[in-house]
Amino acid sequence: MIREIQSFFYEERDEEIGIIAAGEVLDFFTENIGIFIYNKALDDAKLWFNKKIDNVEIDFDLLYNKI
Repeated sequence: MIREIQSFFYEERDEEIGIIAAGEVLDFFTENIGIFIYNKALDDAKLWFNKKIDNVEIDFDLLYNKI
């Protein structure tokens, strides 16, 4: 990510920043939006698991209907 930040500053702002400055930018965003990314990941995982559980329930229902 450090290199990506450095590349962004160079390409978009025509500025060269060092590793420490890029690390500080990364730390800033991690501290300020990290919790939102974490919560979004949890929401996505919950949706995925709910779909899998729904599929298992459908499979069980199909088994019961065949008996």
